[in-house]
Amino acid sequence: METPREFIPDILPVKSNFLSKKIYKAVIEANKALAELKGVALTIPNQVILFNSLALQEAKDSSEIENIITTHDELFRAMVADTAIVSKETKEVQQYREAVRKGFENLKEHKIFTVNHILEIQSILLKNDAGVRKLPGTMLKNDKAGQIILVSPQEHQTIINLFKNLEKYINDDSVQDIDPTIKMAIIHYQFESIHPFYDGNGRTGRIINILYLILKDLLDLPILYLSRYIIKNKSDYYYLLQEVRTKNNWDEWILFMLSAIQQTSKETIQTIHQIRKMMLEAKDIIRKKESSIYSKDLLEVLFNHPYTKIHHVAEYLSIHRQTASKYLNKLTKLGILDKVKLGKENYYINVRLYNLFKN
Repeated sequence: METPREFIPDILPVKSNFLSKKIYKAVIEANKALAELKGVALTIPNQVILFNSLALQEAKDSSEIENIITTHDELFRAMVADTAIVSKETKEVQQYREAVRKGFENLKEHKIFTVNHILEIQSILLKNDAGVRKLPGTMLKNDKAGQIILVSPQEHQTIINLFKNLEKYINDDSVQDIDPTIKMAIIHYQFESIHPFYDGNGRTGRIINILYLILKDLLDLPILYLSRYIIKNKSDYYYLLQEVRTKNNWDEWILFMLSAIQQTSKETIQTIHQIRKMMLEAKDIIRKKESSIYSKDLLEVLFNHPYTKIHHVAEYLSIHRQTASKYLNKLTKLGILDKVKLGKENYYINVRLYNLFKN
C-alpha cells in the first residue's frame, strides 16, 4: 500500500461556527455536567484526596492507551513506598501523574498555557529534554495491521509555527470565540495532528485536555479523566480524528469529545459521591467505637491514598510512630483498614477505596 502524503493541519481557527442543533445540545449537556462535577468536588473538604485518587486513575488509563500497562496494586504500593523496586511501566504512570501536577501548578501560577509549559509536561513524562522534533521520519501506524495512517509534519520550522499558532489559539479567545468545550476538542485534534514530539504525544495531549478545562474555569482540579472513555471507544477515537484530516468532518469529532466530557463527568461525580459516603461511614464508625483517636486529619490521611504506612500517619498527624501504629491497628480491628505485610514493611489498605479504583 502506498505511503500517505505528509499531512499538515490548517492554521487555526477552524472555519466553522459549529452551530448545528446536535452540537448546540451536546454543548449544553457537557457544560451542565462539568458544572455539577465542579460543585460536587467541593463536598470533599480536602481536595488533595480527589487529586491523589483521580489523577492516579487518569495516569493509569492514559498510559494504557499507549500500551503501558501496570496493575493497580503495584501502582498504589509504589506511590507510598520509600524505596520501591517497581516496573518501568509503573514508573511511567507515576511520571504521568507528576506531569499533571506540574502542569496544574504552572497554570495556577501563570494563568496561561504556553508551549514552554507543554514542553515541560512532555519532559516530565519522558524524563528527557528532546523537545520538539527536529528530524523527519515520524509516522503513525495502525496498532493491529502496522499500516501507516498519518505522516505528521516533517519540517522542524513547520512544527514550531503550528505549535505557536496553537498556543495563541489556547490563550486568546478572540482568535475563535466559541464554547470552551468545543475548543478543547479542536485543540486536542490539532495537537495530535501536529505530533510535535518524538514520543509522548498522546499522553501530553490528554493532559492538555484536563488543563484547558481548568484554564477556562470549568474545573478547579485535574479530576476529569477522559482516557477511560477513549479506551472504551478507541477505534472511534482514531477513526474520527482521521475523518477530520481526510474529510474535514469536524461535527462528528466534536460530538464525540462532547460526549466524552459529559459521560466522564457523570462517572466522576458518582465516584466522588462514593468517596464521600465512605468517608462519612468511616467517620461514624471511628467516632462511635474509637472516639479517642478520631480527628478530621486522621480521616483525611486514610483517604489520601488507598495504601498508607505508619510513618505517613505519624508525619501527617505530627504524632509518634508508636501512636500512629496504635491508631492503624485499631482501625484494622474496626474493619476500616486491612493490614498487609509486604517484604519488611507493613501496609495498611483502605480496602473500599482500593476496590473503588480497581473496578
